[in-house]
Amino acid sequence: MRKAAADEEQASFPSSEPLLKQDLCDPNNSSDAINTWWLGRCSTRALTRDNGYSRKNPIPWSTPDCLRRKTARPGFRREEKSMRGHRTRCCARIGLGTGLIQLFGVLGGLLIVFVPDRITDKWGRLGHIGQGLSSWPTDFSRGINPIPCHSHNDYWRRVPLYSAIEVGCISVEADIWLFDEELYIGHSLASLTPNRTLASLYVDPLVQILEKQNPTTRFHPDGNVSHHGVFDTAPEQSLTLLIDFKTSGSALFPYVLSALEPLRSRGYLTHRNGTHTMHRPITVIGTGNTPFSLVDSNLTNPYHDIFYDAPLAAMWEGLPGEILTPSPKSESPVYGADIDASLPESSASKVDMGQGMSGAAQSPDAYTLENSVYASVSFAQAIGHVLYGKLSDAQMNLIRGHIRGAHRRGLKVRYWELPFWPIGLRNYVWDLLVKEGVDLLNVDDLKGATKTNWGSKAGWWS
Repeated sequence: MRKAAADEEQASFPSSEPLLKQDLCDPNNSSDAINTWWLGRCSTRALTRDNGYSRKNPIPWSTPDCLRRKTARPGFRREEKSMRGHRTRCCARIGLGTGLIQLFGVLGGLLIVFVPDRITDKWGRLGHIGQGLSSWPTDFSRGINPIPCHSHNDYWRRVPLYSAIEVGCISVEADIWLFDEELYIGHSLASLTPNRTLASLYVDPLVQILEKQNPTTRFHPDGNVSHHGVFDTAPEQSLTLLIDFKTSGSALFPYVLSALEPLRSRGYLTHRNGTHTMHRPITVIGTGNTPFSLVDSNLTNPYHDIFYDAPLAAMWEGLPGEILTPSPKSESPVYGADIDASLPESSASKVDMGQGMSGAAQSPDAYTLENSVYASVSFAQAIGHVLYGKLSDAQMNLIRGHIRGAHRRGLKVRYWELPFWPIGLRNYVWDLLVKEGVDLLNVDDLKGATKTNWGSKAGWWS
C-alpha cells in the first residue's frame, strides 16, 4: 500500500525528469517542476513519509540538508518534562523551607513574650528574692502613661472606668437617667438595671482609687490633703468625668450635685474659687441636656465644681478677611456674622435640647474658663461626610475655625460622632484632627486608639 501511494505521487509530477536533492536546494532553479513540488508536494508529511519516516527517526536520512529542521533529539520531551518537574519540586521545597523559618521565628517571638524570664518572674514574691519589694502604695496605675483620648460611652465596656484608665484615657463618659431619685447608667431606657448607677460605676470606684493614690504614711503624713490623680506616672493629670444628662436637665442637676459629695468632701473635684480654677484629680463636665444656665449660676452650682460642655459649632473664627464657607454635606447651622441670632434668645427659652444647646447663652463669648472646659460638636453634623477618603477645603476651613475660636477662649476641642469605618478612613480622620490641634480624641475603640499605629499612612478603604 505504501509503495502504491508513492507510485501515485510520483505519477502526479508534471515533469518526467526526476528531482534531485541538489535541484531542491538550488536557489536559482525556478523550473515549473520545482515550483509545483514546493507548493503541493513538499510538505513535511510527504517528505518524511516517502523517505522512511518513523517515530525513532524524526529526521529522515533522505531529507535534503537545506530542508532539515533543528528538531528535538529522541527523548528530549521526556527530559524537558523531567526538568520542569524537578524545578517545581525545588521551588516547593524552597517555599516550604522559607515558611518553616518564618513559623519558627513567630514561635520564638511568642516564647519570648509569654515565657517569663527565669530571673525576674518570681522577684518580689513570697519566699523569693526581693520579697515585698515589688509593690508600693500608689502602684495602681503603674506604667500607664495618660494620653488625650475620651472613652465614649464608657459604661459599655466590659469593665467601665478601669478599661479606660488601663490604656491611659484621661476622660470617660457616663449617661445618666433619673428614676425614683436615683441616677442610673445606660445608653437607653431598655439598658438600665437597678445596680448600675453613677455611684456604683464611677463615684465609689474613683474614691477608692484616689484614696489608694493618696495614702497617709509616715513618709506621707498629709495624704488626706494631697491631690494625686489616678495616674501614678502623672499625678497632676486630672481625669474628666463627662456626665451626659439624658432626662430633664433641670430635674437631674441637684441629684448630680448630691451624688458628687463623696468626691467633693475629700477635695478631689476641680472647682473655681472665685478667681482661679483649682485643678484636682477629677473634673466633672455636664453635657447632653445639662442646662448652661444652671452651671453658670452661683445659686444652683454653689461649689462651682460642675463645668459645661460648650457648643463648638458656635465658636468658628476665621482669619482676618476669611469668610465662613460651610461644608456642602454639613447639617449644622452656619455660624458667621449672624451667629448671635442663631442662638436662643434667652438662657431659659430652650431646655433639654442636647449637647451645647440646653439653656444656651446668647453669645458664644459667654463660654469661658469660669464655666466651661470642653467645646464639643458632632463631627457628622458640623463637618459632614468624608467623601472620596479626604476632607474638602471647606471642611478643613470649618475645623480650623472651630479650633481657633475654642482655643482663644481657653477651651478644649472635642468632636464626637466621628466616622468609625472603614478603619483606614477612621484613622485618617483621627490623624488629621490630632495634627490640626484637637485636644481630645473621642474614641470607641480603645485598643485601636492607644495600642496601634493609626497615624501611619493607609488607604481609607482598609
